Amino acid sequence: MSEELLIERTPPVLTVTINRGKANAIDAALSRELGSVFADFRDDPAFRVAILTGAGDRFFSAGWDLKSAAEGEDYESDFGEGGFGGFAELENLFKPVICAVNGSAVGGGFEMVLAAHLVVAAEHAEFFLPEAVRGIVPDAGSLHLPRLLSRTQAMELLLTGRRLTAPQALAWGLVNQVVPGPEVVDAARSLAEQVVAAAPLAVAAVLEIVEKSAGMTVRDGYALLRSGAIKNYEDALVSDDAREGPTAFVENRLPRWQGR
Repeated sequence: MSEELLIERTPPVLTVTINRGKANAIDAALSRELGSVFADFRDDPAFRVAILTGAGDRFFSAGWDLKSAAEGEDYESDFGEGGFGGFAELENLFKPVICAVNGSAVGGGFEMVLAAHLVVAAEHAEFFLPEAVRGIVPDAGSLHLPRLLSRTQAMELLLTGRRLTAPQALAWGLVNQVVPGPEVVDAARSLAEQVVAAAPLAVAAVLEIVEKSAGMTVRDGYALLRSGAIKNYEDALVSDDAREGPTAFVENRLPRWQGR
């Protein structure tokens, strides 16, 4: 593992800190490394939630390292099995990723935030996509933003590079919480603890249902649920945890999840 990624393993939470230069910009090599980290997180049953943040207080990430691009790194370079940033395109990632946005999330850095399941932002954080005005295509942003915002809001961010402050991002529904800068990782950990309190298979089922029903009508979504095609949903329905939850409620105690 390079010094450009700081990894803190405190099961059931994995904390990953991008630590690359002044702006935490990501080149293809670092993206591949992130992909390996998130693949290991996906496959390790000891971990339930991952937190991704940046070193310092100026940048979460400035996105793709344009210096590397200027030196010949191609737009279609191998960014790893999880795509740019390590997790957005990672198959079967049915564990939550929380972005703790400690500073500006720019370009690909903002697109990583858009791909996260939950987002906590520092009060001073900013979010923007400058790609179009730099001759680059905000491809992931063009996929995510129209699904998260109104068409007009999405188009303004994509076409003009407008900067959103953290309070604006909260008002637009792009982040879950805004906290003072020094508290952003602790707030993300508190959110992670709330997720960990839920049953592992139930969490995985929710994420798989949301992913696989995206773009469907509700009727088609019900048909998908009944088809047996959503493995985590099927597993959760007949799990020991599905019995443990109601039993713990009746006995007025905390549930003891087994993940099976």
